[in-house]
Amino acid sequence: MTNDSLQIKLTQYSHGAGCGCKISPSVLDEILKSNLALPDNKNLLVGNSSKDDAAVYDLENGMALISTTDFFMPIVDDPFEFGRIASANAISDVYAMGGRPIVAIAILGWPINVLSPAIAQKVIEGSRSICKEAGIPLAGGHSIDSPEPIFGLAVSGLVTIENIKQNDRAQEGDIIFLTKPLGVGILTTAEKKGILKEEHRGIAAKQMMQLNKAGELLGGIKGVNAMTDVTGFGLLGHLVEMAEGSGLSAVIDFNNFPLIIDDIKNYVDQKSVPGGTNRNWESYGDKIGDINEYQKAILADPQTSGGLLISVEKNSVEKVKQILSEQGIKFIKPIGMFIKSSNKIIEVKN
Repeated sequence: MTNDSLQIKLTQYSHGAGCGCKISPSVLDEILKSNLALPDNKNLLVGNSSKDDAAVYDLENGMALISTTDFFMPIVDDPFEFGRIASANAISDVYAMGGRPIVAIAILGWPINVLSPAIAQKVIEGSRSICKEAGIPLAGGHSIDSPEPIFGLAVSGLVTIENIKQNDRAQEGDIIFLTKPLGVGILTTAEKKGILKEEHRGIAAKQMMQLNKAGELLGGIKGVNAMTDVTGFGLLGHLVEMAEGSGLSAVIDFNNFPLIIDDIKNYVDQKSVPGGTNRNWESYGDKIGDINEYQKAILADPQTSGGLLISVEKNSVEKVKQILSEQGIKFIKPIGMFIKSSNKIIEVKN
């Protein structure tokens, strides 16, 4: 790296961080309201109405095109890692639909008069490295001069139509899995506040750079009824979308949740909670049963490039566990179950 890129702290140049930049669920609902009657399109299999991870378009040959985009402001200071994290996060939407990514296009906003082009080049290099891991080309893109650094990808993928996984197809009795531990937002906030312990440096970045490749394999399992990835709305926000869309409620066991470090509570006690946590809670807290402040800090914590949230019928659980294990995923304990719709969308057991 250049001396500039070694000394620069990208997070100082943005007001938000990673998926914590996302507009809250309730505000997003308001933005997306429309009275416009759109023309029917029989080929659009998944669109905006279901709050899913990507659009899916029928190619009329047994295959469908997955189209998605995701971008945000820096969540880490290192530009190469920023490019890797933003790219892994964007590609994840294709995996969450059960698909295989095939090509990516870059989205770059850069404050040219503040940060040198050499630093932006490191971001692009990071993106190329993740795209290589996913087996896809970074084939082009678009850039603008913007007041804050922004980076992400538009990603296209393919999926066999029968393997499409949506976030609103869970069934009563399905077992729920999560493939990455929670707490990314807490650790990155602790780093920004200068209270992150030396032994915890790099843990969040390493997790955020992990691709959710298991999603493509899970797409081939019929008993995987629904799937999404956990990002800026926190675990609870994405689980609410899954449950509400499926006409169900869910019971989750807080003690079964994987945490990014064992003593994450130490940082919560020091008020290392991102602003996005409270915005998330204001959007859907009334749909959640009784929980304490620590549980709220974990379960509503905005995740960047988070894990897959998977709804699995009971007779397919062992097959899913096998795939997750073969993909090197350590956290394969069920975190809950979908149940018949009740007063609260999510109940949390201690």
